Amino acid sequence: MILVTGGAGFIGSQIVDQLIAEGQEVRVLDALLPSAHREQPEIHPEAEFVEGDVRDPAVVAVAVDGVDAICHQAAMVGLGADILDLPDYVGHNDLGTAVLLAELARRHFDGRVVLASSMVVYGEGRYRCATHGLVGPGPRAIQSLAAGEFEVTCPICGEALSPEAVPETASLEPRNVYAATKLHQEHLAFSFSRETGVPVTALRYHNVYGPRMPRDTPYAGVASIFRSALESGDPPRVFEDGGQLRDFVHVRDVARANVLALTCPTASPGAFNIASGEPRSILEMAQALSAVFPGALEPLVSGEFRLGDVRHVFASTELALQALGFKARETFADGMAEFAQAPLRA
Repeated sequence: MILVTGGAGFIGSQIVDQLIAEGQEVRVLDALLPSAHREQPEIHPEAEFVEGDVRDPAVVAVAVDGVDAICHQAAMVGLGADILDLPDYVGHNDLGTAVLLAELARRHFDGRVVLASSMVVYGEGRYRCATHGLVGPGPRAIQSLAAGEFEVTCPICGEALSPEAVPETASLEPRNVYAATKLHQEHLAFSFSRETGVPVTALRYHNVYGPRMPRDTPYAGVASIFRSALESGDPPRVFEDGGQLRDFVHVRDVARANVLALTCPTASPGAFNIASGEPRSILEMAQALSAVFPGALEPLVSGEFRLGDVRHVFASTELALQALGFKARETFADGMAEFAQAPLRA
C-alpha cells in the first residue's frame, strides 16, 4: 500500500492514477482545502480515501497504518497572495511534514519516502561570469527592477552573467516564503532519514503544467494563470520583459518520476531535479498557449515585477536519469497544445 498525501490535487491525483495503472494499492490523504478545491475533486475509484489534515496527528495515524511507502505531495504551493500567507505556508508545509515524519518514526516505519520538493529551493539559478567564473548573485534590487533592469549581474564586476542549467549540488538560497518552506521540508525529511535509516527521495519539480491545474487562484503556477486569462478573453499578462527562463515540465512526466522513485527495486535517496531539460522563456510559453487557444489575444508584456521572483532557473536532468531512469517524454509543443484545451479545476 502506498500513501499519497495531497492525492486529490493537481499533481497528486496524476500520481494516484499512474500508480493504480501499475497495479499498486493506493491510499489518498487530502484535506480538500478550499484554496485548492472549490469543487469536489474526482478521486480514482480504486483508491482508498482518507479526508483529513496532515497537520493532525490522529488523522495521520490512520492514514499511515499499514503502508509500505509514502508519497508526500500535500502542501500549499505558489508564491501566494502576500506575506500574510506566511503562517499558512509554514503550517501546511513544515508542520504537516513534521507531524507525518514523527508518526512514521513512532511506528518504526521501514519503507521509503518520496517528497515533493521544488526548484524554488535554489533561488536564482546558476550563473557564469566571463571573468570570474561561477558566481552567486544576490537578490535583485527593487530600484533596478523598477527601472526595467531585470537581468542579474556579477556581484564582483557588475558585468552581465550567462545562465546555466542548475545541478542538484548547487547552493540553496530560497527567495520567498514558499521556497523557504520547501527547503525546510527537505531538511526535516533528510534529518528523519539520518535518524531512522528510512530512504528519502526529494523530487525538485520545475514548472509543472498540464490537465487538472487549478484556475483563477493566486496560488496557481504561471501556466495556469495564463490559461485562465485566455479563457476569460484576456491576454496573458507577462511580467518583466518575458525573458525569464524556466523549465516547463508536463504533469504526466512529474507523476511518472514519482512512480519510478516509489517502485524502483532499490530506493534512490537524495534530491533530484524533475524537469524537461529544455529551458523556455515565460514569453515563449505565453505565446505557445496563445497560438493554439481559439480566438486568443497576444500576450501583453507589462514590465511589472514581484520581489519574490527570480530571473532564470532551469535544470540539469542528468542525475535523475542516472539514478531513477527518468527522462521527460512530453514535448513542449504537444504539451502546450493539449493544455490550451484541457479542462482546469475550479
